[in-house]
Amino acid sequence: MSIQERFTQNLTDHFKENKKGLIPKCDYQKTIDALKAAGDNSHAKGRLGYYLLENTPENLIKRRSTRQESPLYYVSIEETFDVVKSAHITTGHGGRDRLLKELQKKYANIPTKAVELFKSLCQECQKKRKQPMTKGVVVRPILTKEFSSRGQVDLIDMQNMPSGSNKKWIMVYQDHLTKFCILRALTSKRAAEVAFHLLDIFLLFGAPVILQSDNGSEFTSQVITELKEVWPKLTLVHGKPRHPQSKGLVERANGDIKYMLVAWMAYNDSQDWPTGIKFVQFQKKQCSPFRDKVLSIFCNVWL
Repeated sequence: MSIQERFTQNLTDHFKENKKGLIPKCDYQKTIDALKAAGDNSHAKGRLGYYLLENTPENLIKRRSTRQESPLYYVSIEETFDVVKSAHITTGHGGRDRLLKELQKKYANIPTKAVELFKSLCQECQKKRKQPMTKGVVVRPILTKEFSSRGQVDLIDMQNMPSGSNKKWIMVYQDHLTKFCILRALTSKRAAEVAFHLLDIFLLFGAPVILQSDNGSEFTSQVITELKEVWPKLTLVHGKPRHPQSKGLVERANGDIKYMLVAWMAYNDSQDWPTGIKFVQFQKKQCSPFRDKVLSIFCNVWL
């Protein structure tokens, strides 16, 4: 039995116990036929508050208070797997709450049970859960109160994932407060190339008060320290050697980015990860809890 068949069977069994929200395909079609028979598809309402859209009469939508509201679609039990799978990939195999939030933007009847069931069957999520966790490490948290007061930068080695181009590294720059993330594909980890991209980011968002990195030569060379000549208030801070916990935020981001990128490549059947990181960067920004604040700050800088 395939994963989709197991998912649909378990969801059908759950429907027999709790019929709230879930709709079998046969009942879904009966409701559509009843609404069509009512005549005026744009206003006909079923006993549970279903509507049909004039331009898509084969889909049930939730009753709206105004026509300006975006429609929320109902899906049948048999369609739920594909809907949840698509949203799960969009969120980069994120957690339950993130997946629910993504689904609730467009669908009206995806229960928490369906999300939990899908995650329990997802092979990629199971691999992620089995990854060894570091125990016994207690690190004093770094607290940040203002945007661009601390930025963290690191490199992800992609040399074992050929892309068909000469790109071999990903530079990750992240604002510590907002978790706002910028990704750049690099051909090498030379300090000159790293400094070039950092300069480009600083000219776009402004330089942070503190720039934190590891002790790699690409971050400690003279080329990087020369950035202080352009921004005298910039302070360079380097973490302890072979101690990723000292910059845990960007290290966690690295793990999420690699996981989301692998999911994107698998979904699109592509090895072009330099293009994939653009989609990953967009999704990371969408998930930032301070997304609107960052955009308003950025607009104020230029306006």
